[in-house]
Amino acid sequence: MEKTMFTNEIVLAWLRYFSQNVEINLVGLKMLDITGKNKNLIPTVMSNRAVLVFTDAGHPDIFYDMWNAELGDCEVWYNEGSDPSGEIKRDKISGMIDRGINASAAMLILNPNAETNYQIGIENSRFSYGSVHYVCREVRTIIMNRLNLKDQDNVCVISGESIAVEAAMYIAEGYVIAVEYDTRDGKTMEENIAKFGLNNVIVVESLDHGIPEKLPVPDKAFIVASPRIGSEIKSLLAVNPNMEFVIYTLDFEILSSLSALFRENGLERTDAIHAVVSRVNSKNIIEPFPDPWLISCKSTKQEKTDLRQ
Repeated sequence: MEKTMFTNEIVLAWLRYFSQNVEINLVGLKMLDITGKNKNLIPTVMSNRAVLVFTDAGHPDIFYDMWNAELGDCEVWYNEGSDPSGEIKRDKISGMIDRGINASAAMLILNPNAETNYQIGIENSRFSYGSVHYVCREVRTIIMNRLNLKDQDNVCVISGESIAVEAAMYIAEGYVIAVEYDTRDGKTMEENIAKFGLNNVIVVESLDHGIPEKLPVPDKAFIVASPRIGSEIKSLLAVNPNMEFVIYTLDFEILSSLSALFRENGLERTDAIHAVVSRVNSKNIIEPFPDPWLISCKSTKQEKTDLRQ
């Protein structure tokens, strides 16, 4: 279990403090301890009407970042100091952008405009503009469905920036390793990390030497297929022989080579989807999108093992 300065007794004391000072139904309250390195505050506030946040000292830009993420109308209830006592204060995030956190404490953030269910398939317009050509949201929805992520999964995403963002928002207790071979795409990925307030994404430049040591061992991988796919699969299986994959390709030759590649690496195909999306624009003209193949596969091995140890 991850260690935290906020023990059960301290959490209960803060709950009593806010319940006595704010009219709120504790049943619908989301609690988030951001003293852990990989906790995402902004996506949590976006998708919950009430979030009780436990934080340590520091975080000088915490309110500015939320305001920059269009959460300025959210209301913050807090007190001065580290103990759940004394006068309670309230303010809009837009009025707190110049403040930081100077003590370990808890604060209650109310967001009346929260999207109370996580929406898979973010509009492409919300992502950072840059070198990346994002897959359409409908195909991304299918990809996320096939990845079937759990909240503690670690996932490796190769050249799939929007998939990395959505995966990071979904896996509250896990990490995303985003592999970006192109430095321009890496810069765009970093911009998206900042824009969505993601603290559980680690950007690496390549898998030429495998998964770097000290990084979390991936449970699953999403790969935009390229001529490197054979070495990428080998690198990932080297640290987790029980890896599960979802592979995206528009290349017929790569698609044709996958069966042999799977046999060579002890993988079995579990699913194959050909995704075709077209939209009718405002001029009643049909606009087609790229129609990729999405191939899911998994290792025939049974146990997860980090072979770097």
